[in-house]
Amino acid sequence: MRTKIVAGNWKMNLNREESIELVNAISAELKHLELGNNRVMVFPPSINIEAAQNSKSRDARVEVGAQNMHQANGGAFTGEISASMLIGANVKTVILGHSERREYFNETDSLLKEKVDQALENNLEVVFCFGEKLEERNAKSHFDVVERQLKKALFHLTEAQWANIILAYEPVWAIGTGMTATPEQAQEMHAFIRNTIGSAFNDKLAGAVSILYGGSVKPNNAEEIFGKPDVDGGLIGGASLNASDFSAIIKAM
Repeated sequence: MRTKIVAGNWKMNLNREESIELVNAISAELKHLELGNNRVMVFPPSINIEAAQNSKSRDARVEVGAQNMHQANGGAFTGEISASMLIGANVKTVILGHSERREYFNETDSLLKEKVDQALENNLEVVFCFGEKLEERNAKSHFDVVERQLKKALFHLTEAQWANIILAYEPVWAIGTGMTATPEQAQEMHAFIRNTIGSAFNDKLAGAVSILYGGSVKPNNAEEIFGKPDVDGGLIGGASLNASDFSAIIKAM
C-alpha cells in the first residue's frame, strides 16, 4: 500500500515564535489521531526549521523538512543552503521544483535534475513538484508539460533511487488563485503520471510512488480529492498555516 502524506508548505510566512506556535498547535490537534502508515510533514522557512523541530511540544510524527536547497555541495553562493547544512539541521526531506521557484527564480528542468541528484546523493528524500500553467492547460498541452518535467528531472534515476522520491502535482493555475482542479481532473492527471512512470520503468514502481495533489486543497474538498484512487494526499499551502484547517485535511487522508 502506498504511503499517504499531507505536507504543509509554509512558504515565506511566520517568524520563529509563530513557527513554534503552529507546530505545537498542529501537534495538539493530532494528539489523539491514529496515523498508522500515513505521514504528516511541515516545511517552514529554513531559518525556522530547527526552532520548529526542537519544540518540546512537537509531536514526533510531525516531520519538519526544508523548502529548497542548492545543487552544489558548498562554495560562493551567497544566501543559499546546501544539502549538508540541511542534514546538520536533522532535515530528512526537501521540496524541489515548486512552481514559485520555477517562476520567480528561473529554476529549469536541467537545474532541478542537478538538485535532485545532489539531494539523493546526500540521502535526502525529495518532494518533487511539477505542473502546468493555465495557458498550457487551455492549449491542451498539460499532459506534454507534465511528462517533460518528469522525464527531464527524474527519469535518469534508478529504481532504488525512486524510493526517496515523493511526487507533488501542482496545477499552477490552481495555486493561490481560488481556482481548484476538480477531483476528476486531479485523478486524470495523477493516473497519467502513474502510467507515464509505469511505461518508463515498470508498474510495480509506478504503483509504489506517492503522488500528492498541490492545488488549493481545503478542509471542504480534501476528502473528495484524497478519495481518488491515484491521489495519495496533498501538498498544502495557505491552509497549512491554520492548525485546525490543516488537521482537518490530515483527517481526510
